[in-house]
Parts: sequence; structure tokens; C-alpha cells
Amino acid sequence: MSQTYDVVVIGGGPGGYTAAIRAAQLGKSVAVIEKEKLGGVCLNWGCIPTKALLKASEFYTAMSHASDFGFKVKGVDVDVKKLISRSRDVAGKLSGGVEYLMKKNKIDVIEGTAKFSSKNTLDVTDKKGKLSSVSFTNAIVATGARARQIPGVLEADGHTVWTAKEAMVPEKLPKSLLVIGAGAIGVEFASFYNALGTDVTIVEAQDRVTPAEDKEISKNLEKSLKSQGMEILTNTMTKSLKVSKKDAEATLEIKGKAKKQKFEKVLLAIGVQANTEGLGLEEVGVGMNERADITVDEFYRTTQSGIYAIGDVVGAPWLAHVASHEAIVAAEHIAGQNHIHTMDYTNIPGCTYCTPQIGSVGYSEEKAKEAGYKVKVGRYNYQANGKALAIGEAEGLVKTVFDEETGELLGAHIIGAEATEMISTFVIGRHLETTEEEFLTACLPHPTLSEMMGESVLDSLGRAINA
Repeated sequence: MSQTYDVVVIGGGPGGYTAAIRAAQLGKSVAVIEKEKLGGVCLNWGCIPTKALLKASEFYTAMSHASDFGFKVKGVDVDVKKLISRSRDVAGKLSGGVEYLMKKNKIDVIEGTAKFSSKNTLDVTDKKGKLSSVSFTNAIVATGARARQIPGVLEADGHTVWTAKEAMVPEKLPKSLLVIGAGAIGVEFASFYNALGTDVTIVEAQDRVTPAEDKEISKNLEKSLKSQGMEILTNTMTKSLKVSKKDAEATLEIKGKAKKQKFEKVLLAIGVQANTEGLGLEEVGVGMNERADITVDEFYRTTQSGIYAIGDVVGAPWLAHVASHEAIVAAEHIAGQNHIHTMDYTNIPGCTYCTPQIGSVGYSEEKAKEAGYKVKVGRYNYQANGKALAIGEAEGLVKTVFDEETGELLGAHIIGAEATEMISTFVIGRHLETTEEEFLTACLPHPTLSEMMGESVLDSLGRAINA
């Protein structure tokens, strides 16, 4: 017998459960279909547990510098099982929290794998193979993405060659690790393993690490990673992997020359691929592009009436906070709300939790110039900030990019301690269309790291006080 809902959400990740809650708040009968755990990859295998791991590595690094603060610490050992256990516990608690939110908002959770059987019906197969049917007026596809692999060239086996999922639960720390890809996922895991004593090599096909960031910020990060003992190979292709249970031999192409090198473990961090297979999307008229991302409009309607899609399945940027905001737009459109605020993709914050952290929003300096702006750039170094010196975090930079003609904040980029927290001020500033004048006349607290943001704005006008 088929169950019928106003809204059925396929996938219980940050996008999916947010869409479900907002639709329920707006009076809709809602169900979420999830084949694994509520919270999706982000909560269970991505954003949250990785931050628990990175915090642990920060503790370890801090203890190695304890003498700088007057402490004598000896014999610090890493309990990998305990470290991983805490990370999994954090994820488990939050997944349980999502379950509570589903009950609180009277949302039905259906366990199983969904496939469209018609434009208003889904077949759901549970773990025992039992088939049921769910009917809907509107559906939201929020099935997320998985680690990208290149069949026959770069494929994970779960033992020697990892995706982020395996890298999160190692049985022991490898002696050596090759990280293929220097985006956010790659450099975050590189920071974690390097801090705990693994010999880390990062390979990146493009000319710099974190290639999506401002070039100056990327340059600062690469310098820091090298100073921490990592080997960084940019403009380098991984041509093949010869894998055994003991190690993997990578053939690397550097400036046209081949180099073979063995590593105990390899992490693939070469991007993500949308989970759109097996859903029956083509059969019900849902259009996709050449990457298999679902095609949507500004309200996340697909090419089939009544079917929406949000999050990683609609393409970049593949970020949990983007999925959550897209979810609200889609749910409110389904409910017929007026004055829906559509997404401004030029004001999406990017956060990378490596050491040092990176937080960024808006245009990089080079992208602003490419877009035709005449820019004013301000900079302020952490080493000139009293709070940074006091807490032993003097490595970093705050950079602001303004339109010289209008004073508009085009972009902001921070590398250093707490960069991922401080960037929110600039996100809100851009959202409110704040100008340099409004930033520089605001009174920021002292002593804080955040006062560097004001100094960077002053520097763009040649008026920096403490630099």
C-alpha cells in the first residue's frame, strides 16, 4: 500500500533534513527517505568528524610547543583508537540529534533506497530487500555526492588507497601518505596526518595548493605546509598506482619526467561526483548535464514539474551550508511563500580547516581584476597583532579587496588561526552591501584576532595604524 505525502525528500544530509524541517514548518506532510544514517556524509563522514580529528592534531601540536609557554611535557603518545572513537562519538550524537528533529517536526523517516517509478511515485527498497511505494505531490532530491575516482587509474580499494571515509578511521597511523589533490579535503587530511608524525606528500595537477583560493593565500599556505615538513608537488600528475596490501607505487609526472615512489597509504582527494545513478531520473524526465549533475532553476526546480533537487547533486559549490540554504529556498517555493530570497553564489564562504586555516568569500584579487574592477587591496599580518602573539599564533594574513570606484567589498581572504570563524563578519558585510567606510568606522574589540579585519580595511586606504 502506498503512503502519500506533500513532500518527500530523498536523502537525510544537511540539505535533505533542512528541506524536510522547513517544509514541515510550513504545514506540509513530509517524509525523508535515507538508506544509511541521518546527517549524510557531512555529519557522519565529513565536516563534523574531520574537525574532531583536526582538533586532536592541534592539541598534539600545541603540546609539542608547550615549552614556549613555560610547561615541561614529556612522553606524549597518540592513542589512535581513542582519537578515532571520540570522532565517531561526536558524529553519532549529532546523527541522533537529527533523529530528534525529525520526530519533533512530525517528519516520517523511511529507511531504504529510493527510485522514481513515475513522476509522482517512488519505489523504496529496504535493507532486507522489501519493496514499498511512496507517493508525493513534490519530491526533493538531496542524495549528495561521493569521492571522485578515475576507473583504471585512480581507484580506492579501502585498504591501501583511501577515500576520505577510510582516512577518517585508520587502524594505525601510516608511516607515509600520498595525498592526491590539494583542495580543502586534501590539505585538511594532510595537516592531520603530518601533525601526528606521518611523512606526507601532496600532489596537485594545478600550479598551486588550494587552487580555488586567492593566489597570495595559496602561496602562504604552501610555504607553511612545507615548513611543517610536507613535500608539495604542484604541476604534477599521478599517472598510475601499482597497489599491493603493503603499499602503493605511484608514477608521478613532474614537468614531463616520470618519477616512481612508494607510499604506505594513498588518499584520493580529487573532487566529488554526484549521486544521481539508480534514481530513475532520466525515466521521469529530470535533465542532467555532462557531469551527471541535475539541472535546476533558481528555485531548484528540475525539468520535471514537482521534482526539485538541492545540494551536491546540482553541482558546485559542494558545501553543506550551501545545501542547507538551497533546501530552504526549495521548501519555501513548494509551499508558495512570497519574497523568497534566492541564493547569491558570489557570497558563499569557503572554509578550509588545515593548519593554518583558510576562510574566504567573494572575489580573489585576480578574479576581481579579470571581472574588470579597479581594485584596492588591504593586508594585515598576524605577526603585528597582539592577541596572535599572545596565543602563539603569529602566522597568517588578512586580505581585503575593494572596488576603488564604489568602495564595495569585493572579497576577503584570511589565512591563520580562527580564519574560518572570522570570515563570517565579511560574509555578513558583503550581504549587507557594506562599504570600506562602514568597516573602518566600526569600533572592533581589543585585543582580538578580529581587529585585524579592520586594520586590513584601513591598509587598503593607506591608513593602517599598527602596520
